[in-house]
Parts: sequence; structure tokens; C-alpha cells
Amino acid sequence: MSLLSIFNVSGSALSAQSVRLNVTASNLANAETVSSSIDKTYRARHPVFATTLKDFENNPSSMGVEVKAIIESQAELRMRHEPDHPLANDEGYIFLPNVNAIEEMANMISASRSYQNNVEVLNTSKQLLQATLRMGQQ
Repeated sequence: MSLLSIFNVSGSALSAQSVRLNVTASNLANAETVSSSIDKTYRARHPVFATTLKDFENNPSSMGVEVKAIIESQAELRMRHEPDHPLANDEGYIFLPNVNAIEEMANMISASRSYQNNVEVLNTSKQLLQATLRMGQQ
């Protein structure tokens, strides 16, 4: 694997972590939305990552990370009995998303750290390439 393919790997990882951060932010933004039915209630979403090794033997720079899908959580929705709420159903219940704010914050911190680490990998690789080029000038 050449030093240049590190840029492809880290670049794809940056894109994947960016998607993860956006999905997590969406989950947190909708954590307390209210609905009148199960079908209309927001469900937490999570990205699914996969490594890519497209034609690795002929093109090692094709390695990286990709977002395969963004799936909805199958965890149970929260129900709260609030008969005076304007969106309450016939039985007096409102439905809230299955978003766990604590898990989402931990997920956001993890994604942020992964993003920072990949930026460091890119910066270090750039410095190594520049040092190599300077050695060739002397």
C-alpha cells in the first residue's frame, strides 16, 4: 500500500464519520418530538459501515469505508399517558421516539473523535510526503 492510498482511506473515513455525525444530530433533534400514532413517530436511525476493497489486487488505492445503509432502530417507542395533549390518541396516549439521548451523545463523541483521528492521519501523511520530497531536492 502506497502512502498516497492513505489519503483515500482517511478521506472515505471522514465522509463516513460525517454521515454518522449528521444522523446522530438528527436523532437528538427529534428525541422529544410527539406523535399521535406509532406509524408517524420518528424512529432512531443508525448508519451501517462497510470496508471497501474494490479490485484490491489491481488497485490498492480502492480501499476505504463506505456507508452501506442507514437503518431505523427496531427498539420500542415510548408511550406517555397525556389525555389533555392535542396529539393524544383515543386512549389518551402520545408516542415519543425510541431515541436514547445518552447513547446518542456517546455516539456523537465517538464519531467526533474518529473524525479528528482521521484528520490527524491526513496531516501526518501530508507531512511525511513533504519531508520525502524535500529529501529529493537536496
